[in-house]
Amino acid sequence: MTTSPDHSPAIGERLVHKTFAPITRHTLALYCGASGDHNPMHVDIDFARQAGFPDVFAHGMLVMAYLGQALTDAVAPGAVRSFSTRFSAITQLGARLTCEGAVAELFDHLSEKRARLALTVKDEHGETKLAGEAIIAL
Repeated sequence: MTTSPDHSPAIGERLVHKTFAPITRHTLALYCGASGDHNPMHVDIDFARQAGFPDVFAHGMLVMAYLGQALTDAVAPGAVRSFSTRFSAITQLGARLTCEGAVAELFDHLSEKRARLALTVKDEHGETKLAGEAIIAL
């Protein structure tokens, strides 16, 4: 995102929008290796079924990583002042996630113009998987 003296974002303006390919078993296996999170709930269908789930499901932190990527695709990483999330629901295998962020507040902090973004990750059915916020410098 770039802003100029002539244009700053408005309340409600969507700054972040990115849809990801469906989550696959391969994606989960790669994330296990990269993150070191080898919880069998995410890769072992027999283990997941014994725990009462129909199949494996995505790591919450993988979903948060997708949101972080969407955020830094839209906003220069150096402009991000904070980023926080709350997990809302399990993300099933095959989910196609869409990450969005809209301006919720504009304010100044120590002479720096900033925006608070309301962030969400939803699946293709519109179910919120993760919600959060980011503070960015404008």
